[in-house]
Amino acid sequence: MKGRTIILDEIRGRAAAALMVDGRLDDFLIEGDAPAPGTIYRARAERPMKGQGGLFLTTPDGTAFLRQVKGISPGSTMLVQVSGYAEPGKAMPVTTRLLFKSRYAIVTPAAPGINISRRIRDEAERDRLLEIAHAAMGGSAHGLILRSGCAGAADEEIAQDIADMLDLADRVLGDDGAEVEKLVDGDGPHALAWREWTDPAEVVTAPGGFAEHGVLEEIDRALGPREPLPGGGFMMIEPTRALVAVDVNTGGDTSPAAGVKSNMACARRLPAALRVRGLGGQITLDLAPMPKKDRRAFETALRAAFRSDPEETILAGWTPLGHYELQRKRGRVPLAEVLR
Repeated sequence: MKGRTIILDEIRGRAAAALMVDGRLDDFLIEGDAPAPGTIYRARAERPMKGQGGLFLTTPDGTAFLRQVKGISPGSTMLVQVSGYAEPGKAMPVTTRLLFKSRYAIVTPAAPGINISRRIRDEAERDRLLEIAHAAMGGSAHGLILRSGCAGAADEEIAQDIADMLDLADRVLGDDGAEVEKLVDGDGPHALAWREWTDPAEVVTAPGGFAEHGVLEEIDRALGPREPLPGGGFMMIEPTRALVAVDVNTGGDTSPAAGVKSNMACARRLPAALRVRGLGGQITLDLAPMPKKDRRAFETALRAAFRSDPEETILAGWTPLGHYELQRKRGRVPLAEVLR
């Protein structure tokens, strides 16, 4: 089935959202047990961790870890925001740099100024958005980023989105409580889908949408290690405690260019495969054999594929053994942890 389809449904009693592109699962969001990224707390500082460059905080939902100790004394309270998911048994990561995100706008209290997504290149459109932004900000000291979804959106919708995020930011930052408390819940899968998947797509909200559109079969495949690639090759994606190992195989293709073709297919499919599985951290690629002269083309394809990926990913480069390494933010709960 060609085209983009967004399906909002639930699986095993958990809210979930799926993005199908040309019949394959391109993205998947599911409700986890841990606080979602974007959750904001008033937290209390505990002891600093010498040698780790951070300190533990107390929140209503357990212990958090902040990579910052300068100027923070034990017992003081502060506003922090969940920035990702922790590995099992570890404290959830938080930051003091609060962001208030919606479909069109991101209000940035710690970074004043108005900016527009680089993906919007039309000068007339950028001028229109700047006019909307200046009018909606009304002299606010907060910063603002207009997201790529603003392109072509109605003036009134963008202005309302900015006003809503400004109001939320003012209410959170103006809170004068002293006790440990949750102030804002992070967005769930359905709200995240509305916020992040802004390209044109058919939207399905009727119950049973996952079964009707083949999402359940795609999830079953993603719970296993094998990820098929065009041309008969495949990847084996296997998380360990230390890292995620990705082994690229050519399958039944025995032609001289089999390795290059499978590696290029891996580069194009890898971001979606990691998104769907909710995997992050250190990722090591054991690629199919290919000449060193083709490495640059592989890196170019990999960089292009990750450019539109929502999770921050660092392409670290080649190891002496010929593996390729990446470092990816743990911005999602691993699918296998939720549906195991």
